[in-house]
Amino acid sequence: MRDLAYLLDGLRCSVCLGGNTLWLDLAAGLVECRECGQGALIDPDHDEEEL
Repeated sequence: MRDLAYLLDGLRCSVCLGGNTLWLDLAAGLVECRECGQGALIDPDHDEEEL
């Protein structure tokens, strides 16, 4: 089985300022900091509006 969680290398958590601690979980639609536990949901179906 393929793992659907990817390390977001080079990014920093805006809450705890931990570097290289953000993980993207595609199956759950979630970005999570493994240091402090802060998470953010993503909406993969959201289309960007053209200006």
